[in-house]
Amino acid sequence: MKKNYIIIFIFLFIFLSCEKDDICVETTTPNLIIKFYDNDNQTVAKQITELTVWADSKDSIYINKSLDSIAIPLNLNENFTRYIIENNTIKDTIKFIYNRNDIFVSRSCGYKTIFENFQIESNTTNWIKSISINNSTIDNEKAAHIYIFH
Repeated sequence: MKKNYIIIFIFLFIFLSCEKDDICVETTTPNLIIKFYDNDNQTVAKQITELTVWADSKDSIYINKSLDSIAIPLNLNENFTRYIIENNTIKDTIKFIYNRNDIFVSRSCGYKTIFENFQIESNTTNWIKSISINNSTIDNEKAAHIYIFH
């Protein structure tokens, strides 16, 4: 009987000592969400038929896609990321500038980066007509952060 109590005690000790954050269920660093709109009617989402997107000197993220919104990662090692966004072989370059704020999430998730004071420097004279920042803090992926009108 004494042996059973010891086994139960050890089992309870092991079970109760586990932490709830051993599995990461939370999203970590958010991507930048860009939504494309019609420049003539700025309330209507407008799909791009031949969209190609890549970060400066990196591989393409999207190649010849038909989309009205995209999710792209931002550079975690610098305070800026430069993207080339191409529509039907016409290219525009956008530089996203931000401050990085690393926040501890949990032991299993580690840290996530929040992008604050988000700004844009762009040379959008080709197919992009204007850009609007919807949210200057990138901390989730629930809504579009940037609107591009074309």
